[in-house]
Amino acid sequence: MLSQELLFELQIYVKRQLDEVKIEEIHFSQNDMYAAEPLENIEIEAFIKNKLKPTFRELLFNFIDKKNVSDPLIYKKAGIDRKHFSKIRSIPNYLPKKNTIIALSLALELDKIEASELLSSAGYTLSDSDLNDLVIKFFLEKNIYDIDLVYEALNHFSLNPLIK
Repeated sequence: MLSQELLFELQIYVKRQLDEVKIEEIHFSQNDMYAAEPLENIEIEAFIKNKLKPTFRELLFNFIDKKNVSDPLIYKKAGIDRKHFSKIRSIPNYLPKKNTIIALSLALELDKIEASELLSSAGYTLSDSDLNDLVIKFFLEKNIYDIDLVYEALNHFSLNPLIK
């Protein structure tokens, strides 16, 4: 059960993060903008080769191997059914929804950086201006991976569960 102390701490965290987002402003001057020189195909290929990171699927299964846990343990802990997990494993370019990746991150007990890396590999991020994301970030920063506590906190803020 979500303790009053943890809930109070979560409420303060969310309020502080939302207040910071409202205060921050990004200013770009005309001097900051410039036209890039045309790139040669070789430069583009070299850039891509140097910047390309593992796919979501590769990264997910690397984390599973690194944690030395079984697939069934992870998908059950994340609340994902076997068919859906099989789809993730067998279809190379398949990208699950953001909440599914968050649930997998919690099930794998990934720290904030690892969870962000996994989300990023699928084109997602945790935003400081989204209440749902702030609740998730709070639990990741506290290294609390109990999905029931996360669901309870989401429910406290009248938010939808990760997996329906």
